[in-house]
Amino acid sequence: MAGNIWVLADHWRGQLSEITYELLVLGRELAAEAGGSLQAILLGHNVKDLAAGLGAADSVLYVDLPELAEPSADVYGQVLAQLFQAKQPQTLLVPLTNALWEVVGVLPAQLQIPFVNFCLDAKMVAGQIRARCLLYGGKMEATVTAPGPVLLGILSGARLADQGRAEKAPAVEEVAVTPPGSSRVRFKQYIEAEAGDVDITQQEVLVSVGRGIQTQDNIALAQELADAFGGAVSGSRPVIDQGWLPLSRQVGKSGASVKPKLYLACGISGAPEHVEGMRNAALIVAVNTDPQAPIFNVAHYGVVADIFEVLPVLTEEIRRRQASRAA
Repeated sequence: MAGNIWVLADHWRGQLSEITYELLVLGRELAAEAGGSLQAILLGHNVKDLAAGLGAADSVLYVDLPELAEPSADVYGQVLAQLFQAKQPQTLLVPLTNALWEVVGVLPAQLQIPFVNFCLDAKMVAGQIRARCLLYGGKMEATVTAPGPVLLGILSGARLADQGRAEKAPAVEEVAVTPPGSSRVRFKQYIEAEAGDVDITQQEVLVSVGRGIQTQDNIALAQELADAFGGAVSGSRPVIDQGWLPLSRQVGKSGASVKPKLYLACGISGAPEHVEGMRNAALIVAVNTDPQAPIFNVAHYGVVADIFEVLPVLTEEIRRRQASRAA
């Protein structure tokens, strides 16, 4: 089955994730360039009905085992290794989500194949995968060419999720595999996050702060601007880890994914884990003193300046315009 492109479906608690649809779009492009088929890989237990949402693929390979009821890196890795060796696809695209992040760490070693991580994009050139990926926490980009078979870890935002949704039902092939061995990791319990005072996923405007805010007291500057906009303050992980904002305000891979009309990134460098949670905002404005900050790669508008100079000016201007409209 050389030339076929695989997309590993990410699902949690009975729902396919948005990034799965993004990867189906990218996978379709690669399959067309490779002259092969696009196949979605669905692993789980009693989740065959999710295959109906994978209609953008030509077919779905479904493995149903009790051991796959919860995501586990070593169990998923054992099953995927069996599938890979039996079917021999050219490329496997794995979404970099909390559930599947560790899978890409064990599978390449098991299969002894090239692995390119933190990919933003990929295309087929002369029969080989050429991937654009991030290095050093997003501070550098690299273009890597690898012959198949190859494993790609794909960051959120590679394509538009809506383009990966299709109404047609794909053909589903149930694949039997040897049950994986016991895992040293056991899923015990899913703990719901406590409800926060503000649901940042429902805000039209977010003023988000990072390390550049320096101290908890300075968050008041961001709050004043958010109040002027009628929005809310959110933050990157370093701010939450310091305890300056509650966990419910965290944007990023280990926090919330947001899609406001306006996202103001203030003093945020733009690590991939943060960008994953906000890159789909309608308008992104970044303020940072470092002109090389990775956040400028995703921002629609950027200001190379001190946030302590910019935020008060923005707040004053917003209030002035609102007052003139009310007069």
